[in-house]
Formats: sequence, structure tokens, C-alpha cells
Amino acid sequence: MRQFGIGYAAHPRTPVARAARRRNPDRSLKVIMDPLLEVALRAALAGGEEVMRVYADPFEVTQKDDATPVTAADLASEQVIVEMLTSAYPDIPVVSEETVPEGGFSSPAARFWCVDPLDGTKEFIARNGEFAVLIGLIEHGRPVLGVVHGPAIGVTYVAHGPGTAMRRRDGAEFEPIRARAPSPDGIVVVHSRSHENSRRLAEYFQGRPVVERKRCGSALKFGVLAAGEADLYPRFGTTMEWDTAAGQAVLEAAGGHVLDLSGEPLAYGKPGLKNSGFVAWGAKPAW
Repeated sequence: MRQFGIGYAAHPRTPVARAARRRNPDRSLKVIMDPLLEVALRAALAGGEEVMRVYADPFEVTQKDDATPVTAADLASEQVIVEMLTSAYPDIPVVSEETVPEGGFSSPAARFWCVDPLDGTKEFIARNGEFAVLIGLIEHGRPVLGVVHGPAIGVTYVAHGPGTAMRRRDGAEFEPIRARAPSPDGIVVVHSRSHENSRRLAEYFQGRPVVERKRCGSALKFGVLAAGEADLYPRFGTTMEWDTAAGQAVLEAAGGHVLDLSGEPLAYGKPGLKNSGFVAWGAKPAW
């Protein structure tokens, strides 16, 4: 049985932005995805296959100009994703981490794909499995579609519009997910391993009720919030738009929120494509 299918013609100019669900005769849930989301999902899965092909063997790590690491997995994943997206939607430009400096996307279009072919390269190098392939769609400064695919841990989050957030684990069917409101007893925080001893993080939570802290790499943290398994993900350092677009789209579709440090919704298409910091919440902020 197929895990998803197209409910209508997959034309590149189709304006519909939704994922529907219906019951099969055996009462199992079948997901019917709109063309944009299905293409993004197929591209993310293909990128994940390239990532895992490199992950299976010893690989070389090099440094980019900004001193961040890059591997053959980043490049192979990006190539297949960009090819699939541009083939299906040639009118939508692709902003991707490994080609942005070279391509010169300083002023993206009003509608563009925002791609990180391997988010969490440090986690990939550490071989802990907590890395992801990210594809987001930006429309007029807002992320409206997202795919967060963790190929090593067998989890995929998708969404295209309010109420459409879903998760698939270990090849099973997609199931709807929803962000939660925090418990009156305190919040569950999810953050990166590399930030667990951050002084800024400690200062932020001083005097605030935190009942548990979870560690998770890459944009998979957005999925943890979207699935109602944590309440808050703060990030005080600089990130790039491709680091957050897909995860923000999934979390907001699940009823969550992503705000910059001034309290405004995190926006996209900014000069330089940089985020200065953000706080991601579940369904309701605790403070």
C-alpha cells in the first residue's frame, strides 16, 4: 500500500497548499498530499538516501570559507534535491546552503525554496544520527511548507499550511501531530548538545520552572515541539534561514510559534539570509 498519493493533477502552478487525510477500506489512514508537498517530500527522501550512502563509509571532512564543516554528503544531497525541485517547479528559485554564496541569492524572490541538504553536519560527523534534510517553501517572507527528514533515525515531519503537520516514523503511515500547551508544573526544553552548557541558556532559565531538558541535534528539535514532546526551543546565536524554514513551517502548522528575540515572527528573505536568534514555542508560551 502506498504511504501517500496525489489527489489531483500535479501541475507546477497549482495554488492549493494542503495535505488531506482519508480512510482506506481497511480503515487505515491514507495521506493525500498536494503536489508541492509531495515533490518536496520526494526530494528530501532522495537527499536522505545520498546522505546515508556517504554515512555508511568513511568520509572526508573539509572546511568552508566560514570555517564550518562540509562533507560529500552535503554536496550529493544538495545536487539531487535542487535537480528535483527545479525540474518540477522551474519558476520557483532554490536557495540552498552549499550554493548560496556562489549563486549570489542576496535578494530572493517573493516565493522560493529554502534548502539545507544536511542540517547538523557536526552530528553527521559525530555519527550520532541527529541530522536532517530540510526543505522549506517561503512565500512573501513566511515559511508555508516544510519537510524535516531524519534519515538515520527514521523520522520525517511534513506540513503545508495550518493543521497539516504530520510525522512518519520507521516507514509507517504519516500521522497528524499537534504542539502542546506546557504543564503548570513547568516546561520541557529541547536544545542542542553543543549549547547545553551555554551561559546565555542558563541565564535565560534562571528562576523559571523547567522540569526537563532534552538534547537533540539539528532542526529535528522543531519536530519534537510540533509533536507535543517538548515546550520550548531557544536559540540565541546566529542561524541561517535554511536552518529554520522547514522546521518553522512544520511547527507553526502544528499550532506552535517561532519568534525572533524581539518577539516578532521569524521572517525570511532578509539581507544576508541570517537569523539573529529566536525562541520556538509549542501551542502556548509559559511566560
